[in-house]
Amino acid sequence: MARITFTWALIGLLTVCIGCQTTNTGRSQIIPSSSRTVTAASVVDFSDTSEADLVEKMAVSREAYRQGLEVLEAYYGRVGNYQKQQWARRELQSFDTMTKYDYILSPEFTMPNRKPIASIPEADRLYFEAEAFEKQAGLLPVLDLPILKDENSLRLALSKYNQLVKMYPSSDKIDDASYKAGVIYEYFKDYSIALLYYQSAYEWDPDGLYPARFRAARLLDKQLYRKDEAVQLYQQAIKTEGRYERYREWREFAEKRISQLQRLDEGQSQ
Repeated sequence: MARITFTWALIGLLTVCIGCQTTNTGRSQIIPSSSRTVTAASVVDFSDTSEADLVEKMAVSREAYRQGLEVLEAYYGRVGNYQKQQWARRELQSFDTMTKYDYILSPEFTMPNRKPIASIPEADRLYFEAEAFEKQAGLLPVLDLPILKDENSLRLALSKYNQLVKMYPSSDKIDDASYKAGVIYEYFKDYSIALLYYQSAYEWDPDGLYPARFRAARLLDKQLYRKDEAVQLYQQAIKTEGRYERYREWREFAEKRISQLQRLDEGQSQ
């Protein structure tokens, strides 16, 4: 009898121990992708809906989803359901690391009436915040490929530069912000967008202190393969930005490329 009692006690103890070691992974609770409705958009009438409206609605929904996960994580932490809190935290982390796009190129670059004429404290604050993020990112705007250590900080800098240009069209920092945003877009290999920003920088301030024409010409030459336009812009850059000794390296590069492209053109015409 004692042996039977001991056996049942041992079984009970093992059961408790096994139960202590077992945790729910939550894998069965992951919503299968096939159950997510993706056909709703096909029945929506988009005839009276602009791209900007659609993107804005998506952005609002995106932010609401993130906030919902934060609330859920906090709730489960408060009631002591740490397993579900961990699920919410994992989903939140996945959301934060997921690639997200800004689908609308800022419309301010189609507005030629912007002039950098006024010192605006709010714009200056945005500019200095952007510079701080850029410094934190480690981006060095040099002739060769830059060195970078933190892309997220660089995107934060880009957001600040764009915000400045959009909100303060008369700020004396819009040409600076446009040029520096162009450098960031070029780093991310968004070459046609970078070109637009460089062009805006020297159009808004033709005598600006940045090598915007040189950079724009190099993009036209090396990345967009618009060689004739590149030669013209190289020549303009030599006459304007090339006057400054600090851009001697750029000037020498432009002169060399003009010579190379002209010889290439002559060889093709023979």
